Amino acid sequence: MSVLYDIAIVGGGPAGLTAGVYGARAGKKVLIFEREAVGGQISRASLVENYPGVKEISGVDLSAALFEQADGLGCEFAFESVTAISGSVGDFTVTSDCGSYRAKTVILAVGAAAKKLGVEREAELVGRGVSYCAVCDGAFFRGKTVAVVGGGNSALDDALYLSSMAEKVYLIHRRDAFRAEDAMVKKVKDEKKIEIRTPRVVTELQGNEQLTGLVLRDPGTGAVETVKVDGLFVAIGHAPAAGAFASLVGLDETGYIAAGENCKTSVPGIFTAGDCRVKNVRQLTTACGDGAIAALAAAELT
Repeated sequence: MSVLYDIAIVGGGPAGLTAGVYGARAGKKVLIFEREAVGGQISRASLVENYPGVKEISGVDLSAALFEQADGLGCEFAFESVTAISGSVGDFTVTSDCGSYRAKTVILAVGAAAKKLGVEREAELVGRGVSYCAVCDGAFFRGKTVAVVGGGNSALDDALYLSSMAEKVYLIHRRDAFRAEDAMVKKVKDEKKIEIRTPRVVTELQGNEQLTGLVLRDPGTGAVETVKVDGLFVAIGHAPAAGAFASLVGLDETGYIAAGENCKTSVPGIFTAGDCRVKNVRQLTTACGDGAIAALAAAELT
């Protein structure tokens, strides 16, 4: 614990990696914590088409490029889970499941975690047909029938991705209209392998050791139907992963870290960036923007 880093960044998604790039370019000693794999949510996207200057790129490739850039500039990485932060500006202690580290400033870029359906036996069937990552698990369902639940860009992107390998894809949404961009909706409607089921909600998961079907209900009429599926991909949004820091920095009523466009939290020397921050727009580009702002602000204090 003798090394004193200028900036400790909790989270290795686009916000955290961008913060690392800007911190390193400012000549600061940077340590980035990531408990899973670099890239965060974007690493699970089959195709990224809204990153300026890049017509299209896979989420895996974009994540790798961001990591290589930060690593090449001298950022250090700790693939550990941060459990606590204490101290004050100039000398924070960041405790992980593997040890303790010192840093003058901290940037919380912890992102958000996938929301659950809240249906009985959902947790039991994770890995047995239920998944929250189409890119991670889609290949296991090649030639099979799957369903995607959700109405945003991520859900429709998952449905399109899965249609390239599955025999059939049900797209289930609780409303008639989708929240996704018009261009994405058109692609889905044009794909013959995708069958849209709206408005429908999943009320039951069928199957013993493995998922075999879904019970769907029309929220308007109450009508019930059953569809046979081998896999279910849940894409109904994300919840902030900032709960571990609730006693450290201020959170709003929904669990997001309270901070404005300057990315400053209620604690001097601690900043936040990306999807875990209170904001109106959560996109790849806004996460990267937050990372730059937070890193430059942290650099001024070191």
